[in-house]
Amino acid sequence: MFGLFGKKSSGWVGVDIGSSAVKLVSLSRQGKGIGIDAYAIVALPATAVVDGNVQEVTEVSAGIEKGLQLCKGAMKTAVAAVPSSAVITKRLELSNSFTEYELEDQVRVEADQFIPYPLDEVALDFQVMSENENTGLQDLLLVACRRTDVELREDAINGAGLKCDIVDVDTYAMERVYPKLPGDEVGASELIGVADVGAATLTLNVFRDGELIYNREQAFGGNDLSNAIHQQYGMPVEEAEQALRSGEIGEEIREMLVMPFRHAVAQQVSRALQFFYSSGSHAQLSRLYLAGGSASIDGISDVLAEEIGIDTQIANPFTGMTVNSKLNSKRLESDAPTLVKACGLAMRMFDQ
Repeated sequence: MFGLFGKKSSGWVGVDIGSSAVKLVSLSRQGKGIGIDAYAIVALPATAVVDGNVQEVTEVSAGIEKGLQLCKGAMKTAVAAVPSSAVITKRLELSNSFTEYELEDQVRVEADQFIPYPLDEVALDFQVMSENENTGLQDLLLVACRRTDVELREDAINGAGLKCDIVDVDTYAMERVYPKLPGDEVGASELIGVADVGAATLTLNVFRDGELIYNREQAFGGNDLSNAIHQQYGMPVEEAEQALRSGEIGEEIREMLVMPFRHAVAQQVSRALQFFYSSGSHAQLSRLYLAGGSASIDGISDVLAEEIGIDTQIANPFTGMTVNSKLNSKRLESDAPTLVKACGLAMRMFDQ
């Protein structure tokens, strides 16, 4: 089921399947607010997910199952996401006189004209965004991707004992979680960036008035640092990633490789921003939030701020949330930038 715009549910766990780890976040309503009940970050073998594609379902399932054990909760339903790079989106204008079933048929006819794959190989979903009674037309958002991209994630999640009810798109998860980052501090029309530095990919998202207006990926990530540690110190890559995640890396490695890596991140973020500025007539960003595993490197926000000349802060979507008393708040603060996308997926349960 490609339930991109499915109905509201409860008890979902957001499952972010990344290149180096799987991240789980469980949220719940706490009065008028939101609380984080549990979370987990579990490393994956380097061959499990490649270029955003699940290659080894059993390894990913094992990682999710371990994450569920760490969370120690009665979680049954999951929401995951496919990468935006694997998705085709298009706005359509169709007559509002179609019945529900006629509309579905018409959407497939329209989709067949611009999707470069046979429709039986494609997962499709759509949502009516608005209707114009004067013109008799309705504006629809159509989303499509290869069915295998959806099914492999479903198989990995279902294999861990969860039911994958929703497969979202990662940019929608980021758009959903974005308001948790700046809160009410952002003025009208200000541009706010979120640079997500994952294991293999750096993604720049730019928001204006709470809406995502720009998204671009480029090949760069924490794998560069893990591989450098492996090559120069002989430490296995998975062990290096675990040491970096836990903050238990040796002092020599920290001084020789980890700290200088901050400048590499700053240069790549600067490059991503240049692509954004050159894509149209844009004002400078007012603020940048750094997400992803690399955001936990000491002092990295200060290095970025100096390099790009923009106020840079570490992304923490859990600020203002009620934190389960069983969670280590200090560890959660450290892990928060890695959990941004998983949090956005878990927040899907609150959509009306």
